[in-house]
Amino acid sequence: MQVAGLVPFSTVDYPGQLCAVLFVQGCPLRCRYCHNPHLLPRAAQAAQAWPDLKSWLSRRVGLLDAIVFSGGEPTAQAELPEALAETREMGFATGLHTSGVLPQRLERVLPLLDWVGLDIKAPFTRYAAITASPGSGPRARRALEAVLASGISYELRTTVHPALLDAQDLLEIACTLENYGVRRWVLQKFRPLGCDDARLTTSPSLPALEPLLPALRLRVPGITLR
Repeated sequence: MQVAGLVPFSTVDYPGQLCAVLFVQGCPLRCRYCHNPHLLPRAAQAAQAWPDLKSWLSRRVGLLDAIVFSGGEPTAQAELPEALAETREMGFATGLHTSGVLPQRLERVLPLLDWVGLDIKAPFTRYAAITASPGSGPRARRALEAVLASGISYELRTTVHPALLDAQDLLEIACTLENYGVRRWVLQKFRPLGCDDARLTTSPSLPALEPLLPALRLRVPGITLR
């Protein structure tokens, strides 16, 4: 498994836990708002191998609560299950940031996880408009169903940009989440830094969503703006 970078200490990437974040190389999606385009290729010369990262992690035992695998898309790496198992053996809780685009692989690693941050990028019928990946909507729905059925702790989050998602899109997502019994949902601000799509240069202000929040919260009561 190739890891392109890490954040040694974070208090925001795994709720309630002091964690390190490993950014795994490779992603099959080409989301228009991606702010880590250097992580998209399957391999990179500067990436670190997992054995080197294991040595680093072993020196953080007792200092960190958890390790989060982010990306890129971590499930695209076949070595992820082994890495998660070895991370747990060291005594860390394990977290995953994922798009859910590879649901079968996600299902295989769910028993090795303590927490999942799952992207809900758009209404499932409109996923390809965001991801440039045909068929990604049904795969993301299957991933959501797998996470909810697993019983593990999770966070669902949607990146908001007015050029990509309008009020009707957000209401449709809220209705879908309500139908699945979801009670918590994070709406997060688009980050322009690193984004290669020149058409998405204006970073919207999340408070502009506030007039829509009452209607959204009728569906999903626990909405957080980030």
